Amino acid sequence: MTTRMRLTSLYDALTKRRKHGQKSLAVLLDPDQLDEASCRLILELSEKHPVDYFFMGGSLVMSSHQAALIRFIKSRSGVPILLFPSNSLHIDEQADGILLLSLISGRNPDFLIGQHVIAAPLLRQSNLQILPTGYMLVDTGRQTTASYMSGTTPLPYDKPAIAACTAMAGEQLGLRLMYLDGGSGAMYPVSAAMIRAVRQATEVPLIVGGGINTVDKAQVALSAGADVIVVGNQIEKDRDFLGEMSKVVRSFNTVRNMNPELQ
Repeated sequence: MTTRMRLTSLYDALTKRRKHGQKSLAVLLDPDQLDEASCRLILELSEKHPVDYFFMGGSLVMSSHQAALIRFIKSRSGVPILLFPSNSLHIDEQADGILLLSLISGRNPDFLIGQHVIAAPLLRQSNLQILPTGYMLVDTGRQTTASYMSGTTPLPYDKPAIAACTAMAGEQLGLRLMYLDGGSGAMYPVSAAMIRAVRQATEVPLIVGGGINTVDKAQVALSAGADVIVVGNQIEKDRDFLGEMSKVVRSFNTVRNMNPELQ
């Protein structure tokens, strides 16, 4: 069937984990910030400290070596790679899937549907698993590259009800995932109140990223209802960081497994 939506295994795994209260860890890889040496370091760390997903992308991706980085990772790791594109130029079918982002926190039609129209034929011809994702930028203390490039205003940090209604609308429109993002270099993470409000308002898996740079912040996000937490540039600043994040997620899942009534 040519009109198929390739959600299949990646989405099924996410929803199954959500159903059983199991959490996941994703590492965001920005091609503009990575060379082969730094990528090799992250892969070595991920072998010691398991991660569930690599998200590949950034707000600009000016470099031409995204494809080479994906090949490099695929040749050395079995961790699924999901594209995290800022526009249709960043599609690469070497990846396993794509977070097809609709920027529902903003009102820029180019990032609500415009780029998707351009990408649609490319995605149809690819073997990428497509995960339609409601993307919500949150004000976390400073303007991010994502908000600047998209020309949109982030959700107010202290207005969880707005985030909840935005996510609810996205789910009603058929989006399969929600992503609350404070952006790269966030001064502080998305609040527990906002995560909790979105979790209570929707049933789809919830991804949370931006500003999660300590064990305490990771625990707060997971306890509030995040199904996937995303970490990024802190990994290269602190080689122990990925191990700490992996341990937080695994410990959380162990507690859930030992206490079925929590699921």
